[in-house]
Amino acid sequence: MFVKTNGWTSVSNAPLDLIAANLRRERDRTGMSLSEVAKKAGVAKSTLSQLESGAGNPSVETLWALGVALGVPFSQLVEPAVPRVQVIRAGEGPVIHSERAHYSATLLAACRPGTKHDIYWLALEPGGARESLPHVPGSIEHMIVATGRCLAGLAEDPVELGPGDYIVYPGDVPHICKALEPGTTAMMVMEHTV
Repeated sequence: MFVKTNGWTSVSNAPLDLIAANLRRERDRTGMSLSEVAKKAGVAKSTLSQLESGAGNPSVETLWALGVALGVPFSQLVEPAVPRVQVIRAGEGPVIHSERAHYSATLLAACRPGTKHDIYWLALEPGGARESLPHVPGSIEHMIVATGRCLAGLAEDPVELGPGDYIVYPGDVPHICKALEPGTTAMMVMEHTV
């Protein structure tokens, strides 16, 4: 996980191995040498070598430049393989800090190729659950709870969520959403293939 220490650029050890593996995989895919990628990204070859070996302290700017050089989205360098249902609790997830401003971003999900998104604001009150039948094949639902608490996800195994928690699950199977507290609100993004 990316963390702030004495600046806005440090990274804890947890995702360094993931970043290293993703960088090596993408460089191998392109067939470019360390020197070629480093030059194209405008970073030192030694920096890229350190990152590919799981060392170093990459900033968002460095990783972004490497993503551009490799022709992949930034998220592809920092995102692990995603399970069928994924929950990111408030305060968790890969946080990337800028070295130029007091700015940080937590990547929750990357857009799959060939998809479109519909965004909804949900206002939920306790009572019966919203039981949804399967949507079109390939649908995926992303939800971030803003206030209150709710139960959401697959109908057979919903997850309790609180403010700031994120969940993603297939929308093409039965799923539910149920408020556990009055005044529960959430943002829902429905992803569909085009």
